[in-house]
Amino acid sequence: MTTPPTADTPLRTGDLVEIETTAGPRHVQVTHCPPAYPAVLRALATGPSTEGSSCNGLARRKTAFVAMSALLPALVSGALTGRRLGSALVPEADRAFPVFRLPIRDRTGQPVYWWHWDGDGLRLAPEGAPDDLPLREVMSPADLAARLAKL
Repeated sequence: MTTPPTADTPLRTGDLVEIETTAGPRHVQVTHCPPAYPAVLRALATGPSTEGSSCNGLARRKTAFVAMSALLPALVSGALTGRRLGSALVPEADRAFPVFRLPIRDRTGQPVYWWHWDGDGLRLAPEGAPDDLPLREVMSPADLAARLAKL
């Protein structure tokens, strides 16, 4: 059953949300709801799927990207158009809090070195650390919709 988002019904871990984009509907799943930060979302890959369109089927799709976004306020305010589809178990590979990267920049804005944030604390990123980790930033509703539309 789908439900319209309201401020009285917070998003919870496992919730699946369909978001309207310029390229059609896209789906995200809430993986974490840290108390001092916005929801952590995994964008679900698109394309032909044998998983079906049920909540459990959607949740089995691959993760296209991970981001933090104030999703519920964006839906309630109308900054994003979407609906809560229901809930499903977060896949095992996405249950641990993701590691985000945070750049430390010089005066010209260029990253000098990176920190890693695991939801609890920061640590200096080791030399040669992967650069495909999500950025520790709150993705705006417009940026989230644009990135989803590219899937």
